[in-house]
Amino acid sequence: MTEFTDYMALAFEQAEQAFEADEVPVGAVIVSAAGRVVGAGQNHMRRLKDASAHAEMLAIKDALRQTGQDRLEGHDIWVTLEPCAMCAGAISHMRFRRLYFAAYDSKSGAVDNGPCLFHQPTIHHRPEIIGGLQDRRSEALLQQFFAAKR
Repeated sequence: MTEFTDYMALAFEQAEQAFEADEVPVGAVIVSAAGRVVGAGQNHMRRLKDASAHAEMLAIKDALRQTGQDRLEGHDIWVTLEPCAMCAGAISHMRFRRLYFAAYDSKSGAVDNGPCLFHQPTIHHRPEIIGGLQDRRSEALLQQFFAAKR
């Protein structure tokens, strides 16, 4: 159980940095089968003026750069919020071994909510999914961020 806490803690560090940068506080880290962090990302949609600059997408690009691979088979991705359809699709294409996420996202999530992408017959790769890890911490951070916007 220590692994969950340790790697999710790193994802939360990314989310908190996004919060401080006035970005929606979502963070992601990618971990190799050997337990080495090979990629990290946080939402940068406002800063980069790019709606696709989600934490998962930036972490994937970072991991591909660091590993020199074109896919991330055998790797795990840890995210502070249930991935959207775009990010879930990328997770499938990258062939991640496992997806760990904190809070469920009833509005934009696509793993256990919305289109439930990994349950679709057209999805060729389905990672093992473990959701709800430290969900209250993620929900609190997101609520704090959006409360300040109202």
